[in-house]
Amino acid sequence: MNKPYIPQHTLLGKSSEAPIEYSPAVLCPIPRSPSRQELGLDLDSLPFTGVDIWNAYELSWLDTRGKPEVAMARFQVPFDSPSIIESKSFKLYLNSLNQSRFDDKQQLADTLQKDLSSVAGAAVGVDIISLDDALAEGLSRLPGESLDSLSITVDDYLPNPGLLKSGEGDEVSECLYSHLLRSSCPVTGQPDWGSVIIEYRGAAINREGLLKYIISYRENNEFHEQCVERMFVDILQQCQPNELTVYARYLRRGGLDINPYRSTVESSVVQKPDSSRLVRQ
Repeated sequence: MNKPYIPQHTLLGKSSEAPIEYSPAVLCPIPRSPSRQELGLDLDSLPFTGVDIWNAYELSWLDTRGKPEVAMARFQVPFDSPSIIESKSFKLYLNSLNQSRFDDKQQLADTLQKDLSSVAGAAVGVDIISLDDALAEGLSRLPGESLDSLSITVDDYLPNPGLLKSGEGDEVSECLYSHLLRSSCPVTGQPDWGSVIIEYRGAAINREGLLKYIISYRENNEFHEQCVERMFVDILQQCQPNELTVYARYLRRGGLDINPYRSTVESSVVQKPDSSRLVRQ
């Protein structure tokens, strides 16, 4: 596997002071194209649609009288934006809002939308969620059947698409999930824990092989979005389903969780993906 492309100007793995005032300039883009080219994807005709959903749990700002406000926020970055937003810079940017005054929640949302869209290169959706509304959402469960109770022997801890097998029987429609996803940041080496949903229509995918494949990301060093796209491409090429959706729900770090969603179809069990909090998030 090629070494992931890491821009030299990223803040990951470097000592950096937290800004004490509104600082959109701290946001750092990372181009999507190098990792997609490494996967052999045609950048003008990607095999999926989707979105990257970010949940922010540590959003705070000041009202016009200097009183702090707190809320959660949900951001949706389109799959076809030229860049992802480097997570450490995202956290520093959100923290820079802590001592900034806004007339109301809408002004804050408009500011977030403008700044994040500028860095991603496409319109980023922004939803500010009150704590009461977040509480009303409750905890979610993943749809489908869990793979995690399967009895398997594991030897691969780097992505091995050869583990993926499908049969030649009747077409099936399945939604499967596992909580055993783990990868690592390609710069800092910090673990990224997550759960992943695989929904597909086609010849039945061998479940033991699929679970082994998910576990094989355990020592993989790629960003969340890149892991999901690699997983999507490998399953699509090895198993050739007629429809495929891959949706990862990563645990938060530094007050942010990242949830990449990639799909060949416009409607599925997890279309308009539920991004409310899971028990481990």
